[in-house]
Amino acid sequence: MQDFIVIGGGMAGTSTAARLAHLGSVTLLEMEDALGYHSSGRSAALFEENYGHGPTIDLNRASAAHLRENGYLSPRGLMLVGAKDDADGFARDVDELQMATLDLDEARAMVPILNPQTVGFAAISGEAEDIDTDRMLQDFAKALRAAGGQIVTKAQVTAITRISGGWQVSAGGTAHEARQLVNAAGAWADQVAALAGVAAIGLQPKRRSMARLPAPGGYDVRGWPMMFGVGETWYARPDAGKLLVSPADADPVEPHDAYADDMVLAEGLARYEEMVTEPVTRVESNFAGLRSFVADGTLVLGPDPDTPDFIWCAGQGGYGIMTAPSASQLIADLVAGRTPVLEAAAVAALSPARLR
Repeated sequence: MQDFIVIGGGMAGTSTAARLAHLGSVTLLEMEDALGYHSSGRSAALFEENYGHGPTIDLNRASAAHLRENGYLSPRGLMLVGAKDDADGFARDVDELQMATLDLDEARAMVPILNPQTVGFAAISGEAEDIDTDRMLQDFAKALRAAGGQIVTKAQVTAITRISGGWQVSAGGTAHEARQLVNAAGAWADQVAALAGVAAIGLQPKRRSMARLPAPGGYDVRGWPMMFGVGETWYARPDAGKLLVSPADADPVEPHDAYADDMVLAEGLARYEEMVTEPVTRVESNFAGLRSFVADGTLVLGPDPDTPDFIWCAGQGGYGIMTAPSASQLIADLVAGRTPVLEAAAVAALSPARLR
């Protein structure tokens, strides 16, 4: 019998499995052909310490050292763009994200396509950085294997049974047994809990759509900051010489292999177009991911209060990549009985016990 089974091979599950591999034997089960197939492979992948709220920001800050020391971060910057009639909303976002205001000439020097007829306000955070998501995921997978852990792909979980001393998980036609079970199944986490007979946490997956556009106006966009509209009604991020534009949608959906909604995408592109001088003439491709939340919008990390050998690593929402180093460390600390780096109040705010 293994010590741990981790269900879910996204960033959350892979990082947690890597941390737990130093505490015992680990098997990671992923239903797709490869790790990071769903939300982890479809993230905007930006690190901004002040993005989120409460314990999410605590996790961001606790992750910073790991991200920097391993070279996963590179300069990007985050620009807030406000319409002329939205001074109040702009001021709220500036205050929440602790940004520095720009005059419009400064903003257009950074992003030449900003439309002076419609853009009334701009602000910048120079602290925002790109995350090399793929390399971080592969490094956690390497660390897991190096510590003796096993990764099993094409292993969709079909049954979970309580057995003497732990759990039996049927996946991909094979039965796996372990003393503790980690639920890092992303949008499917409540379904995994149901299979195990554990109470749900009320997880709601929400779709986030993206369009890949050619570089607008033939500009070299590689040095541009990521841009977003007031209230996060759209955002645009340079990516490999192209521009990824999202309507920042958050439409409730059932867990599935997500795809973009054409109408929602068109509406978001229209909001982006209002703020720039270059029209959208061609969409090269589009895709979508699922961001999954519980009611309070905060991650759910740690042992279930009623079933302590069932451990939650869920509810990452849009914060899963940047919080993965500290979230996985928190779970390992709780399992090992160590005092976490995070303050006790933050640990309690992240605990699944708050949802019972």
